[in-house]
Amino acid sequence: MKSNRVLNMFSYVIYDFIIAFVSTIVSFWLSGENFTFIWPDKSVLILVSWCITSVLSLYIVKIYNILWRFSGFNEILRIFVGCLIPLGVTAIAQKSVFVGEDVKTSLYLLNYFITACAILAQRFVVRSFEIKLAEKTSNTPKSKITGNVMIIGAGAAGEAIIKELSNNYRNVKIKCIIDDNPSKIGQYLGGIHIVGSVGTIVNNAEKYDIDTIIFAIPTCSIARRTEILNICHLTKCNLKILPQLYQLENVNEFVPAIRKVEIEDLLGREPIKVNLDSVMDYVQNQVVLVTGGGGTIGSELCRQIASHNPKQLIIFDIYENNAYEIQNELKHSYPNLDLVTLIGSVRDSKRIDYVFRTYKPQIVYHAAAHKHVPLMEDSPNESIKNNVFGTYKTAECADRYGVKRFVLISTDKAVNPTNIMGASKRICEMIVQTFNDTSKTEFVAVRFGNVLGSNGSVIPLFKKQLEQGGPLTVTDPNIIRYFMTIPEAVSLVLQAGANAKGGEIFVLDMGQPVKILSLAENLIRLSGFIPYKDIGIEFTGLRPGEKLYEELLMSEEGLTATENELIHIGRPIDIDRDELLGTLNEMREIMYDEKADIRGLVKRIVPTYQIPKTVEEREIVNV
Repeated sequence: MKSNRVLNMFSYVIYDFIIAFVSTIVSFWLSGENFTFIWPDKSVLILVSWCITSVLSLYIVKIYNILWRFSGFNEILRIFVGCLIPLGVTAIAQKSVFVGEDVKTSLYLLNYFITACAILAQRFVVRSFEIKLAEKTSNTPKSKITGNVMIIGAGAAGEAIIKELSNNYRNVKIKCIIDDNPSKIGQYLGGIHIVGSVGTIVNNAEKYDIDTIIFAIPTCSIARRTEILNICHLTKCNLKILPQLYQLENVNEFVPAIRKVEIEDLLGREPIKVNLDSVMDYVQNQVVLVTGGGGTIGSELCRQIASHNPKQLIIFDIYENNAYEIQNELKHSYPNLDLVTLIGSVRDSKRIDYVFRTYKPQIVYHAAAHKHVPLMEDSPNESIKNNVFGTYKTAECADRYGVKRFVLISTDKAVNPTNIMGASKRICEMIVQTFNDTSKTEFVAVRFGNVLGSNGSVIPLFKKQLEQGGPLTVTDPNIIRYFMTIPEAVSLVLQAGANAKGGEIFVLDMGQPVKILSLAENLIRLSGFIPYKDIGIEFTGLRPGEKLYEELLMSEEGLTATENELIHIGRPIDIDRDELLGTLNEMREIMYDEKADIRGLVKRIVPTYQIPKTVEEREIVNV
C-alpha cells in the first residue's frame, strides 16, 4: 500500500517537472524573449530554476499529499500559492547572475499562470477519473439524492455533506442551509447561503423549490430532532437524515451514511443504550434455550446470544417456517455455533420435559406466547392454555432440571389488563415470582411496550395498507402506546438476564407515549404522501379488550433504580401461593370446555383485570 503511494507521488513529480519545463519554453515564445539551450545563458538558468523550484514548492505546500477525489477550493488555492515560490526564486536568481539584463515581466507571469493552470487541469482530470472509478467499485450504495437540496445544520457535518455533494453528485443543487444559531444566519458555508432558522423551513422549501431536505445534525438530541423532522413533514420534500455520531462507522464519509427517515426516528426519546459486551459474559460457554425462538423478539435474542459464544444455542418454536429461517441465518453468520433447532409446543409437557432433560439448558428465555389481543378475546381459553400453562410447564422444567436463570418476556398489557392476553401475561409474571420463592433457579420477568415492526404490530399493518393505496385504519384518534425498537427490547431482556437476582420484574422507562394517529400521519408523510389528501385515515373504534393507553407499572409495585437509568425494577407483589396454585388447577379443568369462558377464574387471580362488557353475558366461569 505504501509502495503504491510512493509510486503515485513520483508520477505526479515527473508530470509537474515536465509541465514546468514545457510552460517555461512556451512562456519565452509568447513573451517574445529569445530562448537558447546554451549554458550559462539566462534562458537555461530560468528553465532549470523554474523546474526544480516548482516541484520543491509544490512539495512544501503538500500538493502531493492530497486525495484529489475530495478536493475543492482550498486545494486549488494551494496550487496557485505553491507556484508563486518558483516565480520569486527564478526572478531573484536571474537578477543576481545576469546583472543588468532585464527580462520581461510578462515572461514570469505567463510562466506562472501556464504552469499553475496545467497542473490544476491534470489534477482535475485525475479527480474525475477517481470519482468514476469509485462509483464503479464502491460496495456502498450511493445515496439517492437528486434535485434541489436544503441542508439543516451549518456545522462540521453540514460542511462535509456540502463539499461531497458539490464535488461528487452532478444531479444535486444545494440551494440553502437552515440553522438555529442567530450568528450564522445570513452567512455562507461552502458558498451556500444560511437563510434562516428551523421555523423558516416550510417557507424556504417553497421559495427554493426544494426536492430533498437533509437533516445534518448528528449531535442533536432525539427530542429536538423529532421536533425538526415533524416541521419538515409539513413540506412535500423527500426527507433524509444523517445518523447520530455513535451510529456512524466512518465520520469522514457522511453522504454514504445518509438514509431515509424511518418511523423509529420519530419516537421522541433517546434510544436505550446497553453495553451488551459488559453484561453478556454470562452466556459464554452456557447452554441457552429460547422458546418462541422464531418470533420477532425470540429471533433477535438468538442473534445477540449467538454473537457472544454460547456453548450451545437451542431454538424451540411451534412454527417451523420461522424456526427454519433463523436457523439458516445463524448457520451462515456463525458457522462454528453449536445450534439446535427443535419444533414443539410449550403446552406439550412431555416434549418440553424431553428438551430440558436431554439438553440441560442453563439459561432460558421464555418468549413463546400468544400475543394478538383481538384474536385472544375470541379464544380466551387458548390464551390460558398457551400463555399461562405453557409458562408454568416451562418454569416447572427449569426448576426440576436446575436451570440457573429463567427470563420471562412480559408486556405492559399485564398492568391493569382489559384483555385476556394481558391478564394471562400477568398470571405468567405471578407464576415466575412464585417459582422464584422456592426454587434455586433465578426467575425474572421483563416488561416492555409495543415493539416497532414486530409481527402483528401496527407499523407492518400501516405499510401494507399504504401499498394498497389506503386508507390507514386507526381504532381511535386518542389512542396512545409506548413503543420501542426490537434492538431496545432485546437489550433490556439480555440485561435483565445478566443482572437477575430472582423475583424481579424489570421495567423500561420508555419516555412519552406516542399517539397511533401521529404514527399513521408521519408514516404517510415519510412515504411521500399528504395525510387525508393523498392517503386517508379511518377510525374503526376500539377493538375488544383494547384500551386507550397502557401502563407500564402497577401502582402497588413501586420502583427501584438500576445502574441503567432507563431500567427499573418493580417490587414483587405478595402472592398467596396456595390460592394461585388452587385456581390454576381449576383452570386446568375448565379450559378444555369450549363452551365455558375462563375469564371469571382469571379475574380471581388478577383482581385488576377488567372483563370487557361485550363478554359479560357469556357463560363466564365464576367459581
